[in-house]
Amino acid sequence: MTRPKNVLVVATIAMVSLVVVLLVAGTLYNQLALHKLRSLAHAPGEIYRVDGYDVHMFCTGEGSPTVMLDTGLGDDFTTWVKVQPELSRVTRVCSFDRSGFGSSAMTPRPHDADTLAAQLHDLVRVAGIDTPFVLVGHSISGLYLRAYAKRYVGELAALVFIDAATPLQDDRVPRSLVAIQESQRAGMPWQKLLMTIGWYRLQGICSSVPAGFEAYSAVIQANNCDPTQFDALEAELDAVRQSGEETLKVGPFPHLPVLILSRDPTSMPSNWPPEVARANSLVWNQMQEESKDLSPISRRIIAKGSDHYIHVDRPDLVNREVTGLVEALRRGEVSYSRAEPTIEE
Repeated sequence: MTRPKNVLVVATIAMVSLVVVLLVAGTLYNQLALHKLRSLAHAPGEIYRVDGYDVHMFCTGEGSPTVMLDTGLGDDFTTWVKVQPELSRVTRVCSFDRSGFGSSAMTPRPHDADTLAAQLHDLVRVAGIDTPFVLVGHSISGLYLRAYAKRYVGELAALVFIDAATPLQDDRVPRSLVAIQESQRAGMPWQKLLMTIGWYRLQGICSSVPAGFEAYSAVIQANNCDPTQFDALEAELDAVRQSGEETLKVGPFPHLPVLILSRDPTSMPSNWPPEVARANSLVWNQMQEESKDLSPISRRIIAKGSDHYIHVDRPDLVNREVTGLVEALRRGEVSYSRAEPTIEE
């Protein structure tokens, strides 16, 4: 009478053991692949020791003011591949990886706007970047730009927001969109697990390189499917409300030029329900317009035909406008005015 029970126990143990072996094998497979890819990839630039942690920064070109490029959530310096080479023809340009992304080490400190702004300030000091400089930020880094201006406005020549986040925007966007975002956040531990055990790599996801980014193929593939970068992603997302509260009352800055480049309101994300995308577009456009209040020396342009990644979809516009800003700063005559209407180009 006990034999069937014993058989079931043995079968269960065997199945669990097989699952454990497969999980361990998958994890080793992913780690060995990452190790090999990193040995072949060489991210350009330098590693700086900032407050005890490694931070990667890549600088090109010569001249002043320097243009510092801060990325959106989950991105590294490679996101600027269509911008940095062109701007480097005009002045010195530096892109960097925030804590935990790309080739920069993950710090145990909070990843709120004030903390990340302080880390950038330390990087600027350690790397010997001349001030004042132009600080450019995409998406979530719009909050970090505000925090930097709040604490170190004397180091800034201008701010450039590229379809940038605004403080506490989740309180204003459609609740249905917030629900989608919360669902995505809840699924991140599962995604991290699948990445860790090599499932994504087996599916070929880790080897994909977006069109136009081939120059950085080796670097992108070396960082793809690194589960540790989820730690930085989650840390910034979990601090986004604190970041919003820290930057809600920043400004206005009476002498700081501000350039705002916004997505085309008619460009709808394909992974959102149409009604959610339309409702969010109206609110987003209003929040972008309100960003002009950061300075009386402000200018806003809507990038016709572009989605959220304007520096990828419309690098021509980014390169032209930032170049024009740099040249105007050199002349000492930035002609922006908040009173001028927003234009579409």
